[in-house]
Parts: sequence; C-alpha cells; structure tokens
Amino acid sequence: MDDLKYGTRNKRGDWAPNQPVKTAPLFAFPPRLKAVLKWLPHYFFPWNMIFAASAVAYWAWVIPPVERLQTLGIEWIAWLYVVNAISVFLFYGAFELHLYVFKRQENRFKYNGRFPADQKSKAFWFESQNLDNILRTFLSGVTIWTAVEVAMLWAYANGYAPWLDFAENPWTLALIALVVPIIHEFHFFCIHRLIHTPLLYKWVHSVHHNSVNPSPWSSLSMHPVEHLLYFGTAFYHLILPSNPVLMLYQLHYAGFGAIPGHVGFDKVEIGEDKLVDSHAYAHYLHHKYFEVNYGDTLIPLDRWFGTWHDGSAEGEARMQERYRRRKEKLAVRKARVGIGEAAE
Repeated sequence: MDDLKYGTRNKRGDWAPNQPVKTAPLFAFPPRLKAVLKWLPHYFFPWNMIFAASAVAYWAWVIPPVERLQTLGIEWIAWLYVVNAISVFLFYGAFELHLYVFKRQENRFKYNGRFPADQKSKAFWFESQNLDNILRTFLSGVTIWTAVEVAMLWAYANGYAPWLDFAENPWTLALIALVVPIIHEFHFFCIHRLIHTPLLYKWVHSVHHNSVNPSPWSSLSMHPVEHLLYFGTAFYHLILPSNPVLMLYQLHYAGFGAIPGHVGFDKVEIGEDKLVDSHAYAHYLHHKYFEVNYGDTLIPLDRWFGTWHDGSAEGEARMQERYRRRKEKLAVRKARVGIGEAAE
C-alpha cells in the first residue's frame, strides 16, 4: 500500500500525514450537529467498542463471584493479575509482532522511520528500549492495574461504591458508558500536566519520555507513581452512580487504550486494502516535542490552554513562539536576580 497517498516522508524516513490533526467536534461552539453525527461512528469504532467488549467479557468470565470479592484473598487477586498479564501480552504482543517483529508494513505510515530495536541507549535497562518497556509494563504496570482493579471490586462488593443495576437504571448507565472516554481524557490531561512539573518530570515522568520513538510496549512503560496516577481514573467510580462493568471499561480504556497512542504508526494495515486509523499522531507529537498535546483530541483542552500542536506548519510556529516567550521571561527573571545580587 502506498502511504504517500496519505502523507509525506522526509529524508530521514519519518512519515507525517498530509492533514493536520483535528479535535472532535463534540465541544465546538456553536454546536455543529452534522459534524457530530458524522464523527460519532469514529467515537465507537473500533477502539472504544473493543475496550467495552473486553470489560463485559471480564465480568462474564474472569471476575469471581461477588461473595468472594467481599474478602481479599491471594487466590483471586493472583488470578486477576495472571489474566491481566496474559491479556496485555496478547494484545500488545499482537501489535509488536505485526509492526515491529515481522514488520509486515515495513515503515509504511511509521512516524519515526527507525525501529527502537535497532538503537541502544543507556537511558533504558540493559540499553534496550523494548526490554526496558516490557519489564516496566509487567513489573509495575500490570501490578498496579490489578491493585486498582482489586480495590474497586472489593469496594463494590462491600457497598463502598454506588452500584446501579442495568435493568433498573439503563439510561443512567448508558450515559456513564458514553462519558467513560471523556472522564479518561480529562483525568489524563490533569495528571499529565502535573507530572510535567520539573520535580515530578525528573523523578517520575521522564521514565515514560525516554521512549522518544514509542512502540507498543512503550504504552505502559512508566514509573510506578505514574502508573498509580494513570490507573487512578477508575476511582471516579467511587463517586459516580455506576456499575462494576463500567469501572472495568474505565480501567480497560486506560490499560488497553494506551496502545493506539504509542503504536508508532498512523494506520495499521489489515490485509491488502483495509486500514485502521490509530489516531496516534497527536500523542506522537507529544513524545517528539515534550511540551505539547498533554491530552488527546476528544476534549480540546490543549487548544484551551495554548499547548495544541496539530502537526501543521502553523502548529509548529505556535509552539516555537511559545518557547520564545518563555525564554524571554526566564532571561528577564535571571536579569532581575543578577541585579538584586549585585545590589547586595
């Protein structure tokens, strides 16, 4: 498939889409009903439906009976960890095999033309991005994912979280299901800005940003503190009138949903003529430039706070202008400090 029909490739082999990234029309003002209706199928398919279906499957076949959940037990906690680990291994591994091991697409639609396995760096354990990312995913990521899952299931089983029945509250729960992605993006933007503060970035978030050229296993390669903040999105369901299935959907949206933003390819080829959009470009630009696109495209939070980069020349100019203004402020601040010290 010719990816140059959809984008351009520079001399280094890096690919970029022709069209700038667009935010969802959901929060546009004045409201654009026609645009929202046209966009809605993309809201559900394929990613959100995959994560929602996985939550239903977990509740049906993985989660123990409520009676067992009322008491913490090593057997069912270990069972959940094993299932989560296997699920991550299969889901993440499928993308890794297809795109990075077998390289069935070669570098078609790949933002960064190089592959992480071809580069060694002392920033990673054993100087290997893949090995570092995999170990962090399973040692910390899946562990904290499971811990949050256990805490929430225990809370539901013991009446500490509001549990609505689907049969009696279909419309309320349908509304909560619809806003699960919105909750995730709001939460992600807030914690993301927090961990980009200098101290937390140095000791916490820099672990994730070591993967400047992200791949599937980079998705959950984080410091344990960031894992706890990230999966803490499930704790909103301690307050919301919700249901354990929707709480699992929230967790799966975070856990499995990290993949699209880090897959490293704009489109995944399925067969010879079908493409699935990853919608990864906005987050790839965050990994590339660090201080843009703290959220994603569902809620235009970066537009509102002045940190949006859509991949266009105008977006680049806005970013550079923001950097220039910040440098000027720092220079003025240093000059004032120097004057003060000289006066003393």
